Amino acid sequence: MAGILGFGLLDLLLVDKAFAWDTPPLRVHTRAQWKAVPPRRRAQVLSRAPDRIVVHHTATPNSKDYSVAHAYQLSRQIQGFHMNTRRWDDAGQQLTISRGGHVMEGRNGSLAAIRAGRHLVGAQALHHNSHTIGIENEGTYSQAAVPARLWSSLVETCAWLCTEYRLDPFRAIVGHRDLVATDCPGDVFYARLPELRGDVARLLDLDETSDESDEEFDSEKVSAQPKVKAKPKKAPPKAKVKPKTKPKAKPKTKPKEPSSGIPLLEDGTLELPDLPMLP
Repeated sequence: MAGILGFGLLDLLLVDKAFAWDTPPLRVHTRAQWKAVPPRRRAQVLSRAPDRIVVHHTATPNSKDYSVAHAYQLSRQIQGFHMNTRRWDDAGQQLTISRGGHVMEGRNGSLAAIRAGRHLVGAQALHHNSHTIGIENEGTYSQAAVPARLWSSLVETCAWLCTEYRLDPFRAIVGHRDLVATDCPGDVFYARLPELRGDVARLLDLDETSDESDEEFDSEKVSAQPKVKAKPKKAPPKAKVKPKTKPKAKPKTKPKEPSSGIPLLEDGTLELPDLPMLP
């Protein structure tokens, strides 16, 4: 039974429990809690982290039922549609957020993989599932506004994922339509993605002027670089370049000391801030 759930012993620890992030509080309801059916097979887990967080909308009615019971029913409906109509192995997305702001685990093993800093492959962004994690947001947002409760939970969820996976929210958070020819997540939701990135950055206390160059964000490369304090530029003392015992006229005929002999440091060296680790 534990093997069917996708992550063995770790899944047993998730039964009737939820992960929590203390500040701000983030509760993620497990598959056991919303009574998911067993998947056809275990989801694949890669030894690396994803590099993009994909925002979706479910394209379902904009329900006014904000209860946990409705959120659980939504998760069961999505899983049933993905498995019975699309014939997938399980729910395609890793996480789901209801209009009431309830966050739920999607594909089997998603929570355990996130906590381990690994990528669990879903079925939510065609040709991009190997490097993206997807969040389904309940509703249709072609014209309708995003509920405040859903928005708040989405900000906290993205901040949590950026922390666990060491991601830059300005580069990592994208809309489904950025990767695939689709209207998802709706014009209204898509137009708010810059705001979402900014809200997540503020929650993580990051500088909003993040580097948005085309170079891939590599947290391991950044963290591996030695942190060197920039030293003020000043002319090398003559005593270090030429001994005082030598004639004064001689240095004029001798080539200057090559600059490579002195390490030159540029002022204002850019270092990406370390994201706070969760307790």
